[in-house]
Amino acid sequence: MFKFRKGLLVARGSARLAFWLLVPPVLAQAPAQSPMPAPAPGQALAQPRVIEVTADHDSRYRIAGMATPSITVTAGEPILLRITAIRAKTHNRDGSIHGFSLLRARDHTPVPGWDFLLQPGTQEFNVAAPAEPGEYEVVCTVICSGNHEGMHMKFTVLPNGG
Repeated sequence: MFKFRKGLLVARGSARLAFWLLVPPVLAQAPAQSPMPAPAPGQALAQPRVIEVTADHDSRYRIAGMATPSITVTAGEPILLRITAIRAKTHNRDGSIHGFSLLRARDHTPVPGWDFLLQPGTQEFNVAAPAEPGEYEVVCTVICSGNHEGMHMKFTVLPNGG
């Protein structure tokens, strides 16, 4: 049996048992403190670096101000990738018009968490730079046109200074 008492729903008898079987006590109680620790006084949470890329209609990656686009980051650095995808000649069945996948340059193995299918328009991805310094390559994983094989760019991860 349930009753309202002082604005709260209170279970009595067998209803109380049923309630605790359905809702574990940890979920039924308010947390004592926030699950995310607050930054120390005078310290702010690290804001990700925003990197803006265009996956263009001519099957090329572009970064404003760069004739040959490339990305250089620090190992483990938080990144907000803002990618604008512009329709090329073909697309996937799911509507993806380009891909953005990070591969290790030495053996072309994919980096986990770095494989994005791009829909028309702008998408944002919060990621961390690979922990392992070295040379990488961004490639398109959607056959977007006859020039698809040329859709790649250099991605360099520098050692973390700390």
